[in-house]
Amino acid sequence: MAAPVDDMFSLCVDPCKVTSSVEVQFIDNIKGKGLFAKRRIKKGETILIERPLVSSQFLWNSLYKYKACEYCLRALETAEENARRLSCNPALSLPHPELCRVRPELHQACPQCQVMYCSSDCRQAAADQYHRVLCLGPSEEDPDHPINKLKDAWRSVHYPPETSSIMLMAKMVAVVKQAKDKAHWQKLFSHFCSRAANEEEEIAHKLLGEQFRGQLGLLHSLFKEALYDEHLSRWFVPEGFRSLFALVGTNGQGIGTSSLSQWVHACDALELPDQQREQLDSFIDQLYKDIDKATGEFLNCEGSGLYLLQSSCNHSCIPNAEASFPDNNFLLHLNALSDISAGEEICISYLDFCQRDRSRHSRHKILRENYLFVCSCSKCTSQMDELDVTSEEEEGEAEGETEGDEMEDEMTDV
Repeated sequence: MAAPVDDMFSLCVDPCKVTSSVEVQFIDNIKGKGLFAKRRIKKGETILIERPLVSSQFLWNSLYKYKACEYCLRALETAEENARRLSCNPALSLPHPELCRVRPELHQACPQCQVMYCSSDCRQAAADQYHRVLCLGPSEEDPDHPINKLKDAWRSVHYPPETSSIMLMAKMVAVVKQAKDKAHWQKLFSHFCSRAANEEEEIAHKLLGEQFRGQLGLLHSLFKEALYDEHLSRWFVPEGFRSLFALVGTNGQGIGTSSLSQWVHACDALELPDQQREQLDSFIDQLYKDIDKATGEFLNCEGSGLYLLQSSCNHSCIPNAEASFPDNNFLLHLNALSDISAGEEICISYLDFCQRDRSRHSRHKILRENYLFVCSCSKCTSQMDELDVTSEEEEGEAEGETEGDEMEDEMTDV
């Protein structure tokens, strides 16, 4: 297995800095860069483990009381607390509570604003990197504080399901403000693609269209009021703000953490007599049914982060790698879905599992609007002769979307 990438500075001084398994290479002016295997990688192998430059919990997710470490996004509820909240059953007791890895006795709050961290290390890391700029102190609950006004405006623009956060942009600014070497951090962030449009393909990011001009104008004004810094003046002019918006929209990697999920995986690994295994599996199956009935599909603490190596991975509708977060924090594990030869490009899917099963036309629509490119992977190439229509199920969804066009203008999705 690859070793965790603990020292982001050594990793990121050079955008083509390599691990023992991979390297970043420039491909062409259309695809830009890509991540390539330096050696043969076997199916199931962990290719790399990477920390984000910055990460942030989604604002609606936080407002709905999904408790996560402000720095590393580790879920702060115990598995039992998590299960009780999600199932709306305050009397629920989980078997094998010793398998829960959450340690509430280690949790610490910022002494000024009281936001929570999973450990003193995370609290100190946040303070050293960005939190001194973003700490609201006694104004944490003040709706008139400029940062709270910015958060509220973002929530009014981007309803769940969330795919990005204005706070990623805020943390980028805060990191540069606090850094001794401001140019170094600006250089790191410059490695992310920040095009608001793909002029060659005449594609514009869907949140930067004419219908959202007023909302973007409000966000830009509040962003500038809350965070302006002369060293970053180019990020605060309208065009720079649009580019920053496109950067987090097209590069942000979703992060999901769950103490309950970790507990379930630990239960799966237990060696039990057949009868006890059957009872435990039955309990877990029923628990998830109860959660689905009470809460639906929103199970995890959710956020997004900017990862230098992972962001170099191009998309394929038949990916040979996928990202996961098995440590219940922001550490991204990139795992091989198939054998990968030395010199082969490592590709992930920007689409979720269900979206990958849609028609070529539907997949292209999602990728054009969100990531500003037309996919030419082997699956898309093999389906070039298909008619540009969606399945009957997708047509039904499209009709529902058409009827709700007015709502869609308010409920946007990066």
